[in-house]
Amino acid sequence: MRTDLSTAQAEATTADVPSSMGAYLELTKPSIVWLIAMSTLVGFYVGSSGPLDYWLLLHTLAGTALLAAGAGALNQWIEREADGKMRRTENRPLPAGRLSPAGALWFGIGISLVGLVYLFWGVNTLAFALGLLTLGSYLFLYTPLKSRTPWATFVGAFPGAAPPLLGWAAARNEIGLEAWVLFGILFLWQFPHFYAIAWMYREDYARADIRMLPVVQPDGVSTGRQIVCYAALLVPLSVAPTWLGMAGPIYFAVALILSLGYLYFGVRAARMKTGAQARRLLQASVLYLPLLYCVLVINKS
Repeated sequence: MRTDLSTAQAEATTADVPSSMGAYLELTKPSIVWLIAMSTLVGFYVGSSGPLDYWLLLHTLAGTALLAAGAGALNQWIEREADGKMRRTENRPLPAGRLSPAGALWFGIGISLVGLVYLFWGVNTLAFALGLLTLGSYLFLYTPLKSRTPWATFVGAFPGAAPPLLGWAAARNEIGLEAWVLFGILFLWQFPHFYAIAWMYREDYARADIRMLPVVQPDGVSTGRQIVCYAALLVPLSVAPTWLGMAGPIYFAVALILSLGYLYFGVRAARMKTGAQARRLLQASVLYLPLLYCVLVINKS
């Protein structure tokens, strides 16, 4: 009987290992890590002059991905109680009880430190400094402000737009005007994207007392105005790489079409103020950035 019990416990423990690994992976927010890695790659590639240094690129992506994963894990640790109040996040590893808070905290701290050390030793000190600044502002400014003010979205857009800067800094060990243009494109893109999410899940955010703009001003007027404003500003900035000699005329044409399309969906969402239009804007935002990046890489000058 004791042997059978020990065998059953061993089998249960073995079966829990893949489940725990999956929970830790989920804790890192893989979709966001992918977006950050993609933006870093574009910054590195566009910023590179001469033959591409593949080893340096690999080190840059590895360090950035580790840092992003750690930031995602620590963000979920900080927001575990709020996540438990929202339907869209209640099944995340911490509120669902699939991981312990202590385990998640040390996991997040560990991979964040590994990412920072990797950037310092494997890339350069400028990339390390940008990574440290991004991590700090994301965790200690943006995350706590979400429960206090709708301005958190604006504050969070700064670390959110840092990956192209980090990639450029890794390639050149400096930051020029062109890098700031890439930063600006990602900075402006975020607002329609996140306001669409906030509008779709405003009841969830209200339940968790997260002060997103559609929660504070539920009529949607201010949210719509912000969406249109930032999408309109994105139109001229998105074509600036051609003016600065970073990309050719094909990029200019495609960027203009994509940005006008993004603005179109933003205007529709702002006018109609429905969940369906917010979802269409979100879908447009998800398509916009990878397409823009692809054309920039292909048509790099």
